[in-house]
Amino acid sequence: MILDAVQRIHNRYISADRDFAHRMRELVGFTPAKLALYKHAFLHRSSHNQQNGYRYNNERLEYLGDALLSSIVAEYLYCKYPKGDEGFLTKMRSKVVKRKTLNTVAGKMQLDLILQEYNPTYISKSMLGNAFEALVGAVYLERGYDGAKNFIVKRVLQEYVDMAELENREDNFKSTLLEYCQKHGKKISFQTVSKYKHQKRDKFKMAVVIDGKEMATADAYNKKSAEQRASRIALEGLRVAISS
Repeated sequence: MILDAVQRIHNRYISADRDFAHRMRELVGFTPAKLALYKHAFLHRSSHNQQNGYRYNNERLEYLGDALLSSIVAEYLYCKYPKGDEGFLTKMRSKVVKRKTLNTVAGKMQLDLILQEYNPTYISKSMLGNAFEALVGAVYLERGYDGAKNFIVKRVLQEYVDMAELENREDNFKSTLLEYCQKHGKKISFQTVSKYKHQKRDKFKMAVVIDGKEMATADAYNKKSAEQRASRIALEGLRVAISS
């Protein structure tokens, strides 16, 4: 603990990386002792980072942050909505931790500016959410569960997430489309049109087919997201009321 405190002082005032330390302090609320860990959080796999023959990126930290985020958000919602049932809490947690929300939050935190410094590649929206989760993992490894919880609740949920807006948002377009088709006796299926490479990653084109007719197609880096996008396009074509 004493060594960490000394290291934080060094990082804040003396280190050659003090500018980075200052940026992290603004983001997470404290000056990190382990700056290398936080730099690691912003290294995307497409940048081919190597050290001692080992390729490293932020995916392991992202994995850790993803699990922590789900747990901490669940606890936060449980306390915030004492009368909320399991279905409501599950739906709200899904809205908070979904990729679109995380990408938006990371954008508001301006993580794209840091990613641009450490990755000589195009910064996609998905990279923002991934970096945010990796940052959560880094905070946990330095400050433990309570430190990660404090960061997520006070620095993220209370500052960047509008819970009231999420309560009223219905953005499971696939579910809405399935309900519409069931109600009107229509046969619906989702089909993979193609799989291809984009920015060195797999990308999928999915189609919504209703009563044998292709209603819409959309592309995304995973089939689930592509189906959601295609479902929204189909709903708009069918003039089914949806909220954005």
